[in-house]
Amino acid sequence: MTAALQGSLMVDVAGTWLTAEDRHLLRQPEVGGLIIFARNIEHPRQVRELSAAIRAVRPDLLLAVDQEGGRVQRLRQGFVRLPAMRALADNPNAEYLAEQCGWIMATEVLAVGLDLSFAPVLDLDYQRSAVVGTRAFEGDPERAAVLAGAFIRGMNSAGMAATGKHFPGHGWAEADSHVAIPNDERSLEQIRANDLVPFARLSKQLAAVMPAHVIYSKVDDRPAGFSARWIQDILRGQLGFDGVVCTDDLSMAAARQLGGRELSYSEAVLTALQAGCDLTLLCNRSTVNGGAELDEVLDHLAEVQLKGRWLPDEASEERRLTLLPRTPARPWDELVRARDYMQALDRLP
Repeated sequence: MTAALQGSLMVDVAGTWLTAEDRHLLRQPEVGGLIIFARNIEHPRQVRELSAAIRAVRPDLLLAVDQEGGRVQRLRQGFVRLPAMRALADNPNAEYLAEQCGWIMATEVLAVGLDLSFAPVLDLDYQRSAVVGTRAFEGDPERAAVLAGAFIRGMNSAGMAATGKHFPGHGWAEADSHVAIPNDERSLEQIRANDLVPFARLSKQLAAVMPAHVIYSKVDDRPAGFSARWIQDILRGQLGFDGVVCTDDLSMAAARQLGGRELSYSEAVLTALQAGCDLTLLCNRSTVNGGAELDEVLDHLAEVQLKGRWLPDEASEERRLTLLPRTPARPWDELVRARDYMQALDRLP
């Protein structure tokens, strides 16, 4: 198989429109997706125009965003401000509201030409992790699975695939993985009885899973996203998950800690792929040194393929393509006038 058949890297761009350099980057066969951030967003029409410009370069690219609800919503101006998922749990009709939130979020994201939001969060709220906090549905694993399952039903009914994060659970570890590598000292049995429950219950409803930048020291000394034990043995082998495994952002310094040292971006991408990830997420590098670090990663991937240290996988590419929506989305201007959309907004808390 040739390198052209696996897009294993998800990148970003610097602005609200594509430059010639952006177009060159997106044409590289190793690039499989693009994630947008607040700096790329002005209003719904502009996002749709940006999406269309990207499609003109590469129709098969995955276009993603973080649009969970609560404090993690990149799309803001002109979009519905969804509540934090933890706020839904205390409502008597929480399951119904979770499904409505999933549908509204997915419908809006699709209407501006994007393909998926990295949602829902399946972490448990232990009142320990500030980085998780109200992003979680619940502290009880069974209840979290029910509410997240309802959110996924809403996403799916809108035509969007769901991504569960952060496997096998980020709620217990207290450190913020954006700045430090968290350590979860619990046994596999404790994790399996609690944090793994939502992932196990929903493994057939999830199209993708995002591993946590956390070391579970009694299971493996590698962070989950670099761990074949977690990805291949437990997630795929024991839970039977057959969808996409996509890393969390590898640009975080804490995310690249392995064996007492900090990996380069190229080393981190390769280590994740060798562990069994299908797609690697490298954010906010397009804004630094003209994207030179992204060029280095692409060159490194080509080099390791020539040396046989990593080979593209046709099954990975097939899994990536399953995340693309299968039916055309309603355009934004049509959506905001639609009766089902207006009725769904009226039902939000």
